[in-house]
Amino acid sequence: MAAEIQPKPQTRTPVLLNKIEASQDVVNTAVIIPNEDGVISVSEDRTIRILLKRDSGQYWPSIYHTMPASCSCMSFNPETRRLSMGMENGTISEFILSEDYNKMTPVQTYQAHQGRVTVVLFVLEMEWILSTGQDKNFTWHCSESGTQLGLYRTTAWVSGLQFDVETRHAFVGDYSGQVTILKLELDSCSLVTTFKGHTGNVTALCWDPVQRVLFSGSSDHSIIMWDIGGRKGTAIELQGHNEKVQGLCYAPHTRQLISCSSDGGIVIWNMDVTRQETPEWLDSDSCQKCEQPFFWNFKQMWDSKKIGLRQHHCRKCGQAVCGKCSAKRSTIPVMGFEFEVRVCDSCHESITDDDRAPTATFHDSKHSIVYMHYEPTTGWLLTSGADKVVKLWDMTPVVS
Repeated sequence: MAAEIQPKPQTRTPVLLNKIEASQDVVNTAVIIPNEDGVISVSEDRTIRILLKRDSGQYWPSIYHTMPASCSCMSFNPETRRLSMGMENGTISEFILSEDYNKMTPVQTYQAHQGRVTVVLFVLEMEWILSTGQDKNFTWHCSESGTQLGLYRTTAWVSGLQFDVETRHAFVGDYSGQVTILKLELDSCSLVTTFKGHTGNVTALCWDPVQRVLFSGSSDHSIIMWDIGGRKGTAIELQGHNEKVQGLCYAPHTRQLISCSSDGGIVIWNMDVTRQETPEWLDSDSCQKCEQPFFWNFKQMWDSKKIGLRQHHCRKCGQAVCGKCSAKRSTIPVMGFEFEVRVCDSCHESITDDDRAPTATFHDSKHSIVYMHYEPTTGWLLTSGADKVVKLWDMTPVVS
């Protein structure tokens, strides 16, 4: 059922505490139970499992419940022990877990969507259930009466959802790469704004209500930090993954962002540094350094009797340059580039060793991550993988 790992003490790296190999299919969502050495998981195999750690060190099911359809997503409120679960058939089922986590009592069922539920959130302060589905609908229900309060039709099916209790703003990320901000009322909502910075679909959202910053992850391998509260329109890019971003969690006490990707990479970002926005790429018909024409500039090619060159862009200044004038590579961590990127010769000379100092650390989970959950009270991280395995990590060596 589970194998306990006894790691040797290491510094500056996550410590693998346990591997839980209980599911017959992919675990779509799993969470750590605060103040309880336990895990709740929901899976494509239609099961809800409450796994508690026994004296033997292994995690065994205290609850094993089979649902009528695949379990696609889940929201757990530790204060009320309310478990809200979205399913493949479009319904949301709610249960209350007993104090000893050995019993679950059905509370409510919502016919919320016409397709697979993609995200579900329980908002205790409002007594609302927010949900999105592959039917391109964003809905919110009253968790006391079970009635639907409102609906908003999205342009593409939603894959990320966050909510700010103080302002009643919902942040909706979809498969077109767009993030939509909605202002929710009791039975209506209004569109505040939309913004788009990703070239791929939004795969994860994370909201920091203190700094009023939204993080979005995408299949384009990038993360963008949007300054919502500052009202400056600042968007900072973070480039540190080789595959699509699958999860984002924020540790507010240390101002560190934790991100994971489908290749198993876990990245810890220091957000307590001054970062710079990446520049807009400039348009030009010729290299802005040596003035050699690009290959579509037929007139200059004819006049100068020169063969046109391919256009590139310097990632630091955004200028359009030829390959000869941008042959060098460099990391630029303050601009989010933790990997080496193309820069023009003059920018390469201006980048100091201090500018190249990393602002992130990189770790390998050794499984293809599909979901991630961070529990700040213990400093533990949970990752569930396509290998049907749930791993528990002690993150205190790196999130501190």
